[in-house]
Amino acid sequence: MISGKTTLIAHLGYPTEAFKAPMIYNPWFDRQGIDAVVVPMGVKPGDYPTMLAALARLTNLRGALVTMPHKVTTLSLVDEATTTARIAGACNAILKCPDGSLLGDQFDGAGFVRGVERKGRRLKGARVLVAGCGGVGSAIAASIAATGAAELALFDMHDASARALAARLREHYPKLAVSTGSNDANGFDVVVNATPMGMKEGDPLPFDIARIDAKTFVGEVVMKAEYTPLLRAAKAKGCEVQVGTDMLFEMIPAYLEFFGFGTATPDELRAVAQIKY
Repeated sequence: MISGKTTLIAHLGYPTEAFKAPMIYNPWFDRQGIDAVVVPMGVKPGDYPTMLAALARLTNLRGALVTMPHKVTTLSLVDEATTTARIAGACNAILKCPDGSLLGDQFDGAGFVRGVERKGRRLKGARVLVAGCGGVGSAIAASIAATGAAELALFDMHDASARALAARLREHYPKLAVSTGSNDANGFDVVVNATPMGMKEGDPLPFDIARIDAKTFVGEVVMKAEYTPLLRAAKAKGCEVQVGTDMLFEMIPAYLEFFGFGTATPDELRAVAQIKY
C-alpha cells in the first residue's frame, strides 16, 4: 500500500512497456516490509532535463533508476558521478543526497560481469567483443576492462561512439588492447549484444551467427523476451549464453545498497519477482 510515508524511486526511460525492474523491486520491498516503491515514468528525450530537475525537488524521492535513452544524458545532469560512471560515460542510477544534490552511478557493467562470472566464465585474459557503445555497452566495456581482460573490441553503428569509448578505456587501462570498427565475432571468447537489436520483431542479428564459435559465451542485454533471436541462434550452436534479465538480477543488490535498502541475492530476488514476457 502506497501512503504519504512511502519513499519513491523513479524509473525513468522511454518507452516504458518493456520495463522489468518494478516487477522485481516492488515484490522485494513488500516481502521485506520496506515502505518504498519503484514507479515507471515515461519521459521523452526532449523533456528529460526539465523533468529530472523537477523530480529532484520532490521531498519523498530517494533517487531514480535510469534506462534508455537517458543514461548518457544523465551524466551531464547530476552534480557528481562515480569513477565507474565517468568511464562508462553514462549513469543508470541517481541518488538524491541529504543536501539535495544528485549523485550518479552505473551498475549495468557490474551486473553483467557478475552474471558471467557466476556462470564460471573467466573474463581475465579473455578476448571480448561488445556491439553497442551507448550507455549500457559502455558500462559493460568498462567493467570488463576492470576484470583484466586481454582484448576488447568495440562496435557501434555510430563509429564515433566506439572511438570515444575506446579513448576513455585506453586512458584508464593502458595495457588493454582496444580496437573499433568491426562486429566480426570470429575468435572471441565472449561476445555481447548491447544494442537494441532484438527488441522489435524482424530486427537483424547484431552478429553473423556463422562467425561465432560453439565455445564462445554470448551475452545479451535486451529483455523484451527471455531468449532473443540472438540467444536462440547461439544456443542452437552450443554456445553458453546469458539472458538480459541475468544482468538485471545481478545488479539489483548493488542498487539496493546504493539507495540504502540493504541487499539481497539474485536467487532471493528471483523467488519473489513477477516478471512476465
